[in-house]
Amino acid sequence: MKRLLAIMGLVGSTILISAPARSADYIIDIEGMHAAIQFRIQHLGFSWLVGNFNEFDGHFSYDSDRPEQASVAVTINPASIDSNHAQRDKHLRGEDFLFVEKYPDASFNSTRIEANGADKLTIIGDLTLRGVTREITIDAEKVGAGPDPWGGFRMGFTGTTRLVLKDYGMTKSLGPSATAVDLILQVEGIKQDDEKAGGKR
Repeated sequence: MKRLLAIMGLVGSTILISAPARSADYIIDIEGMHAAIQFRIQHLGFSWLVGNFNEFDGHFSYDSDRPEQASVAVTINPASIDSNHAQRDKHLRGEDFLFVEKYPDASFNSTRIEANGADKLTIIGDLTLRGVTREITIDAEKVGAGPDPWGGFRMGFTGTTRLVLKDYGMTKSLGPSATAVDLILQVEGIKQDDEKAGGKR
């Protein structure tokens, strides 16, 4: 009997040792305004028109030892587009572009992650925008991670991707060179267990 218990204990210890570590879960810090979805698009070939989507939320999971097991999910309110020009924003919300009256939601959900070394990631996933879902690729880089001054733990990433407007049913443009829009993503997440401790700064 003692031998059987010893064997069972050894097996249990082996299972615990060999079990993969669970990725930590993070809530994107929207309340503290430590995240941003920015965009830029050429204007008439002369300059860049820049702006933000002011309303979004999301979460991600990440394990530094297993970055390929990471995941991210974000929802965006397209009507919150802000290019610092009210009349232009009204046009961008309309049928020619985001058509927010018919398509009030946008979202991104990762499907796989590729680790490229030195904290660089390729995030592949499905972006749903204007009622169209297409696979996109985000070039991302881990900025840093560690304890914050309020007792929480944070991790941050930056990323970029380019969307072709016609792929999402937007056939109008802001000029002959404005056929694609660049998204610039700044994401700071609060480790979920520590959200209360570090979430309001």
